[in-house]
Amino acid sequence: MNTTIATPARPAPAAPPGNEITWEEAFCSEGANCFRFGRDTEGKAYIGTTESAAYVTDSIDALRALISAVKAGAADHLLA
Repeated sequence: MNTTIATPARPAPAAPPGNEITWEEAFCSEGANCFRFGRDTEGKAYIGTTESAAYVTDSIDALRALISAVKAGAADHLLA
């Protein structure tokens, strides 16, 4: 899979009221399907896309566990 870092065309999703998300640069595949990771002032982690204002959020520890599981191959069956 080829991955590039690109500036998203749409603004980053908004944080919950009273909180601010700091978004990293988006990671985009060949088809311009872009994902971005963020963190808020309360220490929560966020994953969003550049095509939607929707995002998922959980703790930094949960994001760390997700990334570790993906690296270990837990989602490889989705790529077949």
